[in-house]
Amino acid sequence: MKIVRCVFVPIKTGFFVDDQMAIRSGAPHDGFLYVGSPVTKSFKAIREPGEAVSILLELSDGQIAVGDCATVQYAAVGGRESVLRSGEACEVLQNAVAPWLKDLDITTFRDLSSRAESLRIHGKELHVALQYGLSQALLDAVAKSKHQTMAEVVREEYATNSQLKARPMFVQCGDDRYDNVDKMILKQVGVLPHGLVNNVATKFGADGEIFKEYVSWVRNRVINVRANEQYNPVLHFDLYGSAGEAFNSDVEKVADYLNMIGQIASPFEIRIEHPIDAGSRDNQIKVMSSLRIALAARKSRVQLVVDEWCNTLEDIRLFVEAKAADVIHVKTPDLGGVNNTIEALLLVRASGLSAYCGGTCNETERSAQVSAHIAMACDVVQVLAKPGMGVDEGLMIVGNEMARVEALTQS
Repeated sequence: MKIVRCVFVPIKTGFFVDDQMAIRSGAPHDGFLYVGSPVTKSFKAIREPGEAVSILLELSDGQIAVGDCATVQYAAVGGRESVLRSGEACEVLQNAVAPWLKDLDITTFRDLSSRAESLRIHGKELHVALQYGLSQALLDAVAKSKHQTMAEVVREEYATNSQLKARPMFVQCGDDRYDNVDKMILKQVGVLPHGLVNNVATKFGADGEIFKEYVSWVRNRVINVRANEQYNPVLHFDLYGSAGEAFNSDVEKVADYLNMIGQIASPFEIRIEHPIDAGSRDNQIKVMSSLRIALAARKSRVQLVVDEWCNTLEDIRLFVEAKAADVIHVKTPDLGGVNNTIEALLLVRASGLSAYCGGTCNETERSAQVSAHIAMACDVVQVLAKPGMGVDEGLMIVGNEMARVEALTQS
């Protein structure tokens, strides 16, 4: 089977791209907008509508394979690539990728994704967002050529030996940090609420008092609202480095504080993502390793999750080797081709750490569906419900896709 035609179309994402540095520096809200000028290169405003590109591949039997190019909400920080501009992306795809795709034989996903990674434009690799979407479309093409689900292709080609069953979903509340938690509890999601703790003054507190109160509220809300005592979600909060900001990057002080937070969250399991931003990959590995040791010395219940500065497959290898976290967030758009996401998840799992198949609210329904297949095939500890910040939409898209795959493969 061959690819006989390819179409590239600008589309919308499920959220926005935000200038994280401007927000962390105190840019105030004006309704849903932020006031002020962006400070990070490639941004035109502090908050912009997300852009994406859909790659449509017509196969010689008439089937259409689909993948979407998208980048993360907080682009261009933490070692990440720039904001995706769909018009420029379509031009690159048409000029540099379409000639390679035309009449391409559909072989295996591992073969096609490896060849796709070698594509260059003016001597440079494709933007990670383009690699991301192209690899999704190629995975879908292989699955369609074999009349299998994408999850089955991954399980077979990477010999994961995973049972294709739905994985716990991690759902983001966005700035609606209270009402959205109620939605999560009512729908009994596995991991909640994210919290979007991206500003010390308004969401963390100079001494962590705002976040402490929020954790206590979430814990009590679960207990008071849940329909039965068997529902025990994992509490997962993303701090965006705010604990480090508040405590001047003092690892011992941060460890004392997080240990207290873990006690407040009891009896629920708790995960804290990106508590300190150390400014570079190597420094981040050192700081997170030290913090993990400090928490272990306190016999803390808190599991550390690494995110920023852990963007590529090589980055993830280094964090895993250093045992710099309990959970590794494999942020799918940051790794380029989803072949790298698969390799990263399996690497983390083999190391004894927990693999989290994540991503961003600024993706599309298609990239979320593909991620669901990969999460199932790689037997991850949790998968992000995406895109968007409204709870229901991402939960539906990822959850329903996993339910379909599980039903199909077990019937």
